[in-house]
Amino acid sequence: MSTLSTSLLDFQEERQKLQSDTSQSKPERQNPCYACGVCCQHFRISFYSGELMGETGGWVPVELTTQIGPLRACMKGTEKGSGRCIGLRGEIGDPSIRCGVYEQRPSVCREFHAYDAHGTPNPDCQRLRLAAGLPPLDDIPPNDNDLAA
Repeated sequence: MSTLSTSLLDFQEERQKLQSDTSQSKPERQNPCYACGVCCQHFRISFYSGELMGETGGWVPVELTTQIGPLRACMKGTEKGSGRCIGLRGEIGDPSIRCGVYEQRPSVCREFHAYDAHGTPNPDCQRLRLAAGLPPLDDIPPNDNDLAA
């Protein structure tokens, strides 16, 4: 089997895992991301183009993306960084802010967490929250660490 075939199989297995992960299918409101959204208007949200809907079996809607390289795409609005993702709905810091494509968001969004496995806030998240005038996140106590990672 060629390296490309093996890579595609690995990608397809990872895609199935992400799509079948029920812990990622419905957001819980305790997560601080659901009253923030600042990362969605700061980072270039780029990812492997195999995640695009179509022949590769991806899940991200093509019409919401821009091709930025032969194997890379990004969410529209974020092409140069410091731009608002086309999927973001609502105002930064408002409790009603949400991802309009949550079920179809790219892996980079699925993998970005406000906390690490130990309950410590993500430094990038903290920096962006402060820059947007939002309060910093507190550490999660060790016995209440179900929101981390």
